[in-house]
Amino acid sequence: MKDDEKENLAELIDSWQEPTSGVRRVFLRLRDHLESKDPVRLAFKARPGVSYSLRAATPGQGRELFVMVDVIDDDPQNRWLSVCFYGEMITDPEEMGDLIPGGLLGEDGYCFDVQEDDNAMVTYLLARIDEAHQSALQ
Repeated sequence: MKDDEKENLAELIDSWQEPTSGVRRVFLRLRDHLESKDPVRLAFKARPGVSYSLRAATPGQGRELFVMVDVIDDDPQNRWLSVCFYGEMITDPEEMGDLIPGGLLGEDGYCFDVQEDDNAMVTYLLARIDEAHQSALQ
């Protein structure tokens, strides 16, 4: 991650105040899990008032990312996450995601909305991240 992206990410995390939803905690768990992947390259795009996007890719991967974790910022007091994957890189056995035709950088993808700290959903997303990471390495 570039230095300015690291600074923007740290600024988001440090300034993120939330009442009780725990979405910040979920974001940190997902970020930490992505940072533990090898190899992985992270990028962070800040668009205050719209979204903050953490994107993970593997070196040499033909695409810009294998997962995108967006913090939706239309209401900074009530942020939520949209975690998106390319459709063919994961499975969704419990059908918890929404298929978004052309919705992930112009390609079909699955997006999972997180509005609270739900351990079952986080565990499910961590498994999807592992799956997408493995797909990206092939």
